[in-house]
Order: sequence, then C-alpha cells, then structure tokens
Amino acid sequence: MEVTARAPGKIILAGEHAVVHGYTAVASSIDLYTVATLRLRPDGEDTINLQLKDVGLDFSWPIQKIKEVVAHLGSPFSSTPTSCSLEIIKSLTALVDEQSFPEARIGLASGVCAFLWLYTSILGFKPATVIVTSQLPVGAGLGSSAAYCVTLSAALLAFSDSVKVDMSQKGWFIFEEAEVELLNKWAFEGEKIIHGKPSGVDNSVSTFGNMIKFKSGSMTRIDSNMPLRMLITNTKVGRDTKALVANVSSRKSKHPEVMGSVLNAIEFISEEWSNIIQSHALDDLSLAANEERLIELMEMNQGLLLSIGVSHAAIETVLQTTMKYKLASKLTGAGGGGCVLTFLPIQLSEAIVDKVVGELESFGFQCFAAGIGGKGVQISFDSSS
Repeated sequence: MEVTARAPGKIILAGEHAVVHGYTAVASSIDLYTVATLRLRPDGEDTINLQLKDVGLDFSWPIQKIKEVVAHLGSPFSSTPTSCSLEIIKSLTALVDEQSFPEARIGLASGVCAFLWLYTSILGFKPATVIVTSQLPVGAGLGSSAAYCVTLSAALLAFSDSVKVDMSQKGWFIFEEAEVELLNKWAFEGEKIIHGKPSGVDNSVSTFGNMIKFKSGSMTRIDSNMPLRMLITNTKVGRDTKALVANVSSRKSKHPEVMGSVLNAIEFISEEWSNIIQSHALDDLSLAANEERLIELMEMNQGLLLSIGVSHAAIETVLQTTMKYKLASKLTGAGGGGCVLTFLPIQLSEAIVDKVVGELESFGFQCFAAGIGGKGVQISFDSSS
C-alpha cells in the first residue's frame, strides 16, 4: 500500500509587504503542485529513505541511528503538533550533514530536517520510502516550501492513527475538516524549521486551497466566483526577503505619513480584490467588467510596490514586455526578483499567450500558465504496489 499526496503552490494577489505592517493581503492557490508518495516497507527493513527527484538528492537513514540521535531528547512522536526545539534541530542537522550534503544544495538542508521532524513526530520510526517531486521552482515566492511541508504532512497523517481515511477510495480526495486543520498545524511546524518565523499564509493556502484574506495574523477563507488565470513568470533572480522587508520598514520610519498613505492604498486594493472575486457575474459582459477592474487594481498595486522600493530591473522587463500586448502585470511576494503575475483575460487567445511566453523566455525567464484558486491538499491510495 502506498499513499500519494499533492499540495498546490500559492501567489499573493494583493497586499504583499503591506501585510507585514498589519494591512490586508489576498493570497490564492495555483494549480502547480508538489507531490509526495509514501510507501511503507516491511518491518524487517530498517531504513527511512527520502528521494528529492527534482534536485537529484537521495537520503537514507538507519532507523536505529535516528532513534539514537533523538532518544536522549525524548521521542518526538506525538498525536498533536508540537514545535521542534532548537536542540532537536541541531541533532537532525547533524544527521543531514552526515549524508555528504552537496554545497550547491545546502539551502535545502532545512527542508530535509523538516522531513525528519515531521516523519518521526507523526509516524514514529516505521521504515518507509518517500519520493518528492514538484512543479514549483524553489525560492521564487510560490510557496514551494509550504507545499512541501503540506504534502509530507498529508502523506504521513494518512498512515497514522491521528486521522481516519477510507483507503479503498479511488482517485483524489480530501481529509475531513478537523483533519485538515490538524494537517495545517503540522505543516506550519515544518515551515518553522525551514523559515524560522513564517506567517502561516503559505501553508494555509496550500492546505485549504482557493483563496484567503490575511490581516494581523487572522485568516479568512474566501470563495472566488470568478474563473481566473495568470501567467506566472519566474525571473530567476534570487532575492533576500528579510532585506526587502527591512528596507520597506526603514522607508516607513523615515516617511511615516507618505508610507502610511501608500500602505492604506494597498489595503483598499486588497479589499476591493476580495469583493470583486466574490461577486457573481451574471453574464460575459459583467465578467469582462470585473476583469477590467482587477486589471486596473493590479496596475495600481504594482505602481505602489515600485514606490516602496521592491521592484527590480528584471520585473520591469516583464512589465514592459506584457504591456506591449496590453496585459497587466505585478510582482508577487517579496519582489526584488522572484515572480511576476500577468492577468490573462478569459477571452484572450492562446496565440497571444504563446507570443508573450516566447518573448519572456527569450530573456531567460521561466513561464507557467496557472489556474487560480483551485483545491488544496489531496491524497490518493494505491493498493497494487
């Protein structure tokens, strides 16, 4: 028996950076997924194996070795999500380092530690192989680490005593509501190991799907009544999120009244985004009118983000390219590189999309056309393995 789980990535539609200062942001799932397959091994075998297919990394730990490392700290096995102590993180990091982790992939080490923590906390020391693949680029602001933690948590919980699932079900299905809440809490603990102090937005969007509004630590799930599609362009320019956030805070302290007005304007954009996507368009004409409003909001949002210093030359190249085709774009996430969203109206021809993609890719960018606001984490069982 094996279980496969998949969890979507995320984008910020409106409100990035402002959300750090207590204003509203709107985030959405996208139909690009991270997938984890967990296959339990016979009890006679004594290893836990993790294969990260996209980056060519394969890890294997003797269960006895893991037990020795964490035993003196108390077994992490728990039916309720608990935070990983700094002492255990150090012990798990030592386990990962023993695997001759390649220098070029050192940034992924915390993700492997998160795997070991989630695995031993949820399943204990059962032997198994876990294979992870992903459509999400790492470090591009699309919630790749959250989708990783969510999909791992889902696969592990499916074989735990913490949830009740019918393994005879066919196709993709979701956990019960209370179980999804539990899963989200576990994924958040994994995110903490990777990021230190995550907001919880990314894992929540990946877990529950669709869209959420987030303000001052409070999340509200919202249902979109509009079919939305975005072109996501990965500039492949790395950025330092902490530095970008710090620079915005510095501007706010130097120019409190100006920055207050800018952040207030971003707040209004987020609220209007939320209202428009929840409204019911009665016909194609009203749908087109709503699309036009969203396009204008995106343009204004990007202008405000530019004014607070989080754009980048690569982002501006994307904006200028899509503008030639009368398409609106804005950065998503921290900015300073990363990804850019381009709104694709429902009536836009695929020929135009192909032209835009071709031109953007000529700059060395990577493009994905993605549906917005789809389902969250799902699982599927295969009893033939």
